[in-house]
Amino acid sequence: MLWIASAFGLLIAYVLGSTPTGYLLGKFLRNIDIREHGSKSTGATNVLRALGKGPALFVLVVDVLKGVAAILFASWYYAWLVHRSLFTTPPNSDLQSLVPWFVCLSGLAVLVGHGRSMWLKFTGGKSAATGLGVLLAISMPVGIGAAVVWALTLAAFRIVSFSSILAAVTAIVLVLGFEHQLPYRLLVIAGGLYVIVRHRANIQRLIAGAEPRLGHINSEPS
Repeated sequence: MLWIASAFGLLIAYVLGSTPTGYLLGKFLRNIDIREHGSKSTGATNVLRALGKGPALFVLVVDVLKGVAAILFASWYYAWLVHRSLFTTPPNSDLQSLVPWFVCLSGLAVLVGHGRSMWLKFTGGKSAATGLGVLLAISMPVGIGAAVVWALTLAAFRIVSFSSILAAVTAIVLVLGFEHQLPYRLLVIAGGLYVIVRHRANIQRLIAGAEPRLGHINSEPS
């Protein structure tokens, strides 16, 4: 019973991440499929290219909030589960110690949901904004540090993908530098690597010097 309930919690996180904000906004505002434009991504950068600044900001905020909501829900839900008297446990078992691990898995589930949405035939965004939301929810200093690096890098180079990759690397470094439980460190490392892998096409263009800068929204996809 406990494991079934735990799997349900992970499903909630995945479904939350799967909510395709950019796709839905494209349909609502212009009746277009955002995946047929630019980089084919449903994230804020491609929304900027196809729909403009206002919709892109809306998608960015909502995608960040998805990550925050997934962690907050998981933290409450799994703490509630382990205190339920419905579950009989072996002698000397410490279910409370499992809560951070389930929260960690929920963080990964919301990232995968955003990048591989069940509603969009397992396509989606690159999970950078949702990853920021996860970071802010589990460790405010790490989340703020990654956001600052992202903003400064974007201001200096005007390349969103490079800013997101560097922010992911920063998050990994910071979570190792601050005092955190092992599950949360593993979550940030795995999530950061996932975001970087989702940008692999951008990395190839960065190496080739072909990655477009912010403002050139009609140029090659980013």
